[in-house]
Amino acid sequence: MEELLEQLADILEIDEIKPQDEFESFEDWDSLSVLSIIAMVQSKYKIVLTATEVRNSKTAQGLFELIKNKG
Repeated sequence: MEELLEQLADILEIDEIKPQDEFESFEDWDSLSVLSIIAMVQSKYKIVLTATEVRNSKTAQGLFELIKNKG
């Protein structure tokens, strides 16, 4: 989870993200961020996500659970 949080913080260009933080609350949350998350997850975890799945996950914790369930 910690590595995922660090990668999400890099994508969103912030210092830190907590598991319960909602993606939409970040200034840099946009379609490019969603695509970057999809690419990162596919590269790191070999799991293919859709943009809808990423958006529906809402938080880092939700994304973590999604990756865990698909893995």
